[in-house]
Amino acid sequence: MALIADGLLIVAALTAAVYCMVLARRVQALTSLDRGLGAAIAQLSAQVDGMQEALAQAKRASGASLRDLKTLTARAEMAAGRLELLLAALHENGVERPVAGGERRRPRPAGAPQAPAGDGTSREAAPRDGAAPDAPPRPAAPARAAGDEDPLRRRLRDLLGADRLGGDAA
Repeated sequence: MALIADGLLIVAALTAAVYCMVLARRVQALTSLDRGLGAAIAQLSAQVDGMQEALAQAKRASGASLRDLKTLTARAEMAAGRLELLLAALHENGVERPVAGGERRRPRPAGAPQAPAGDGTSREAAPRDGAAPDAPPRPAAPARAAGDEDPLRRRLRDLLGADRLGGDAA
């Protein structure tokens, strides 16, 4: 029985020795800089550097985009103000609506007679080229009562003052 116990002890010692050699190889491979944990750490470090550079580029691009957006917003606000002034001028001059995109005015031929110059107070529209000669003229816009003022004009009067709009101080 002692002989069997000694044999089992030798087999267990040899198995432990082989297991230790396998573990030693794995630890050595893990610490190698070429293909182990060191390589993984080096690769991750390179990726972090790349991501930091990409983040810096994105910040620079977003800063440039922000400046462009601010410039465009300021230009759009100025254009909106000019459009509001033009609309107020259109309402004040009695023009009912501007020419739509599909109804562009045709240039007058060089030899064509010009329309008679009026005093600018007539609100009836002259027939357009290509319009039927028997088409009824557009009706004049109704006169507004003193308190019946559109909000856009009221806002412009508040912003610019009554003297710049040519109206009376209300």
